[in-house]
Amino acid sequence: MSTLTMKNLQKKYPNGYNAVPGLDLHIEDGEFLVLVGPSGCGKSTVLRMVAGLEDITGGDLMIDDTRVNDKGPQERDIAMVFQSYALYPNMTVEGNIAFAMKLRKTDKEQIKRKVAEVAELLELTPVLDRKPGQLSGGQRQRVAMGRAIVREPKLFLVDEPLSNLDAKLRVQTRAEIAKLQRRLGVTTMYVTHDQVEAMTMGDRVAVLRRGVLMQCASPSTLYESPDNLFVAQFIGSPSMNVLRGKVAAAGDDGISIDVGGQTVRLGGAAAQRLAGLAGYAGQEIAFGVRPEALGGDGDASIDVSVDLVEMLGSEKLVHATIGSPAVRSTDSGVEIGTGASSTIIASLDPRRDVRVGERLTLTVDTLRVHAFDLQTGQAIGRS
Repeated sequence: MSTLTMKNLQKKYPNGYNAVPGLDLHIEDGEFLVLVGPSGCGKSTVLRMVAGLEDITGGDLMIDDTRVNDKGPQERDIAMVFQSYALYPNMTVEGNIAFAMKLRKTDKEQIKRKVAEVAELLELTPVLDRKPGQLSGGQRQRVAMGRAIVREPKLFLVDEPLSNLDAKLRVQTRAEIAKLQRRLGVTTMYVTHDQVEAMTMGDRVAVLRRGVLMQCASPSTLYESPDNLFVAQFIGSPSMNVLRGKVAAAGDDGISIDVGGQTVRLGGAAAQRLAGLAGYAGQEIAFGVRPEALGGDGDASIDVSVDLVEMLGSEKLVHATIGSPAVRSTDSGVEIGTGASSTIIASLDPRRDVRVGERLTLTVDTLRVHAFDLQTGQAIGRS
């Protein structure tokens, strides 16, 4: 097992495109780190640089204490699992798993023993004599993992391995991969565009945008304490509701935020948590609240008009209009909607009777309110 460190890691293409302008990231020995972000954010480029499949144009890539920028893939002792599985169709499962060891001229008895161990670990023993075309998508994924495991590498690199599976199999396989990694304890970098995969699998999650690290933290920290507006809206489904607000008052007795002509007052612990808002008195901010922080326990409230009700079994999603424009993070900065109102989503108890067209009062859990600077998009006053 090993550590992986990127110090100002850069990738600039000959046409001038700066895919990764300078990434600083450290992965601990045995850690499962997920790299996530929208399409084109640079996550696969980073993975390919770590694997030695993409030239590094600046900075340092360290495996343990060794700089590996100029070392080839075969010299880095890394195993990679590809999105397409990359199995040899003419070989059996046993042949695919054993292939790398045969290339290294490993003793036949050792190959047989290692393949048997890995096959048992991955529940592939009954299909060792089958070829990839005779396997399910989940089985093919496990064969690809087995081929990586049998090498006993320093690092696992996993590139969107679940994208070719149906929804039910994705849930099952992501749980299997997470359990397997924890059992093996191998340092792992896992790339995905799916935030649900990221949040359920990683010890930590690194969120990228246009090659820039926006935040790296545990899943719970990303969700409850996003550093900026981009992370706040990227993590979570449905995403955080973010509206234009104004800090109407801030003093010893609390903070009052005007949201579309309605006042949300933060007192006690909620005011302390967002104490930085005191410096924004009289100024506009981005006011954020997640769907599940509306309509349950709360010490403030807002009135909305119900547009749509979605019954999902375990929750009821209510889409409603509020008299304040939406705020969102874009590639060019923070953008405020042009309309006088916008739609927010509340996650309510499925037993609650809500009807389209009615005027609804939603409680607000002020301990779960977020605030962001409208110019920079950075979180305000979090403690």
